[in-house]
Formats: sequence, structure tokens, C-alpha cells
Amino acid sequence: MKAETTEPLKYDGFGEYKLMPESVDDLWHLSHLISPGNTVYAVTLRTVDGPTDKLRSEKLEKRPVRIGVKCEKVEFVPGSARLRVFGTISFGPDMGQHHALNIEAGYEISVVRQWRSVDLARLERAVSSSVHGVVHIVAIEDGEAELYRVRQYGPERITTLTVGSGKTAELDSRQALYAELLVFLEKVTGPIVVAGPGFIKEDFVQYAKNKAPDMVGRILLADTRRTGYGAVQEAIGNGVLTRISEDLQLAKEVSFMNEVFLRIGQNGAVSYGMKEVRQAIDYGAVETVLVADSFIKNDKVSKMIDNAERIGAVVVILSTEFEPGNRLEGLGGVAALLRYKI
Repeated sequence: MKAETTEPLKYDGFGEYKLMPESVDDLWHLSHLISPGNTVYAVTLRTVDGPTDKLRSEKLEKRPVRIGVKCEKVEFVPGSARLRVFGTISFGPDMGQHHALNIEAGYEISVVRQWRSVDLARLERAVSSSVHGVVHIVAIEDGEAELYRVRQYGPERITTLTVGSGKTAELDSRQALYAELLVFLEKVTGPIVVAGPGFIKEDFVQYAKNKAPDMVGRILLADTRRTGYGAVQEAIGNGVLTRISEDLQLAKEVSFMNEVFLRIGQNGAVSYGMKEVRQAIDYGAVETVLVADSFIKNDKVSKMIDNAERIGAVVVILSTEFEPGNRLEGLGGVAALLRYKI
């Protein structure tokens, strides 16, 4: 999740946050952050009158307009990875009419409300799990490579490397560039995007595979027509961060479910099924709660999640579009990794 305030919150916590969800988890967080009475601003398509001449007077078209909707109801639709905000238009055309905002990953909104400390804590947790700050992008071309770290305010250049510099001057020029770049990349964690035109990207990845095979699993290639900073912008514009976010989310889900089944096999600190997980929460033993997205609308599950968060447990929503979520459904839709066995 990306988040920023348009101005500092007032003394009573009232103000506006601009939010960009990046995953199903972020949409679920938003379903708790947006409440009836809040105003949600977004750009949406609205039907407007076409040209006024008689021959085309009956033609209508939809244009993007920014509207504000005073929320009456929020509905999380995990199966379609979508959040719906129902309400009346309080800002923009057609004021007073009912409208539903369909919010998906990559859809920017602004929320105006009274922000409690618990709301800001949830927002901070969603932002801290964002791909921003953990992704590095390398813009590579013959003779030069630029390394950037993706920040919420944009790409931050870390270093620029040119061939033949430093201790590798005696090596072949392209191999020298690869060697220097690999030294920097071995120091960073998280996904690495290698972007640029031509085949030098693939050549570098093959070099890295031979020299540091453990790193290759973190590398993603992005074809661009531009070089340098332009290649970074183009890769981001083409959706590379969305691809990474989805991959990270799925990897997290796989890891959690593997741990659940490992502990089940070892008769360890784990609970699954509604009754058992609820009991573990009552004991205060829960560290992480896993919930299949198809169970979110269940009132008992919602109450259980609220109770889990009160004791400081982390809640992770697993998509049933993927195999980990299906495995969780087979366990009753909910499971918990515990601090100690009960």
C-alpha cells in the first residue's frame, strides 16, 4: 500500500490520506479503514452529454471525472480482488445520486475521515509490507549500469557503474561491468528488476547465474526501449511492480501454508478450523492468523479477526485463486500459527 497525507492531520485526527492498494491484503485493510460516513474521492467514469447538435444529441459517452462519495456501505469482494464502496455523490457531477466505486489494486483513492490511532497503525502495517523500498531496478546497457531503489516518491538512484573502473579494469569491458554490478546486487535484499533494451539483460543474468546462482531466483527481466532512468520509468509504467507484488504475495502465502502443514505433521504450535483457532485467540496464543478470502464475509470469521488483532496477531488473507488458499479451505478456511502449543 502507498499512502500519503495531503496535509498534516488536524488535532482531532481529522484529515485526508491518499491511498494506493497493491494487493488483496491492501484491499482487505481498506475495507476496515473506510467506514460509513467517510468520504472517498476517486477518478471514475461517468456518462456525460455528447455534442449538442441535433444529429448527435442522443449520443452519450463516458469520461473520467473525480468524484467524492459519502460512504454508506463497504463490501470486500475477495473472489474478484475488488473493494466496493457504496454511497451518494457529495462532490462532482450528479451530486446526491447513488454511486458505487469499484476499487482494485493500482486504483488510487483518497479517504477523508477521523483517523484513530488504531486506524493509523493498520495503515502503517499495510504500507510497511509494500513492494516499495524492497525492490531494486537495474537499468543496463552496453558500457553502463544504473542501480535504483524504488521508493514511494519515485526511483532513487543508488549508483552508476561504467566499464573498466576500479579493480576490474583488467577484465574484458562487459565482464568488468557485470562483476562490479554483481558486487552491489549481492548486498541488497528483495526482488531485482533488470531493465533495458537489447539482449545485454539476458547476458548479465547468465553471468549472475554462474557467479551467484542463489540470486537468480530474485531477478525479473523487463524489456524497455529506453535506457537509464527512462528504462526504470518505462518498466514501472508497464506494470513490473504489480507483477512483483503478486509474486511476493503468492510466495508469502506458500511459505505460511508450508509452515502450517509442517507444524501439523510435527504436532506443533498450530491450530486450524473455526473452533480451534477461536480458542487459541481466546488463550492469547496466536501469532499469525491465516484466512481464506472466501470466508471473509462470514460474521463469525470477521469477529474472530477483530479479536485476533486486539491481541496483536498478524492477519493474512490468502487468495483462493491460488493453491495455498485452496489448501487452507481444506482445513476449514482458517488456521493460526501459535506462539506456543496449546
